[in-house]
Amino acid sequence: MRNLFLIVFISLLVNATYGQGGDMIVIEGGSYMPLYGDSENEVQVTAFRLDQYPVTNADYLDFVRDQKEWQKDNPIKLYVDEAYLNHWASPLDLGDALPEAAVTNVSWFAAKAYCAWKGKRLPTLDEWEYAAMAGENATDARTLEEYNQYILSWYETAHTHLNPVGTGMKNVYGIYDLHGLVWEWTYDFSSVLLSSESRQGGNSDNNLFCGASAIGATDLMDYAAFMRYAFRSSMKARYTSRNLGFRCAEDVKDNQQ
Repeated sequence: MRNLFLIVFISLLVNATYGQGGDMIVIEGGSYMPLYGDSENEVQVTAFRLDQYPVTNADYLDFVRDQKEWQKDNPIKLYVDEAYLNHWASPLDLGDALPEAAVTNVSWFAAKAYCAWKGKRLPTLDEWEYAAMAGENATDARTLEEYNQYILSWYETAHTHLNPVGTGMKNVYGIYDLHGLVWEWTYDFSSVLLSSESRQGGNSDNNLFCGASAIGATDLMDYAAFMRYAFRSSMKARYTSRNLGFRCAEDVKDNQQ
């Protein structure tokens, strides 16, 4: 009986700590230089709120229990590929999938639906990049060797998607796992195919070619950013990946500042 009580207590503690995205953290507005930008066209980011943790398997299980059309044997194939939730044992059984690990093998459509179910949304690419450029002690750590080495070391480490959320880097805002756990969907993930000029409203055929986009990069040595942008540009909205999850964001209301 004592062991059973301990197991239940630990389970409740895990869910209280890491369930439902944890707290939402307010990220104050500002500007930043994206990988494809220039000093005269910094991107302005207004204040927003971001989940402290990625959405977990347990979180997503709550969602599909309520929204049966998103269970693994139900979704319209237009919205998911054949690998959707294939690490779960059955539509309502996680099997060997760790409840507090980030949910993966979900499409952009599915992630968007989950966020809407929570009354939230996916973060934009610029919001995600703005939050993710923060290190443990700096709001912009992109030039710091230890920050970049942490990210590059992650790329060399296998199966990080199996780890519980909250075990990766906690940045200066108090947000965990933007690096070191899984890749994450953003609302406008396909906009990485565009250059800084097209992000500002231009329309150039050069934006369609990877080589041309690379030439327009602000920092050709920023390998970590290149990896993220290359991964995003290879995706379609119905695709899933065992290394790809998501978290939710929302606009900041006046009483949330």
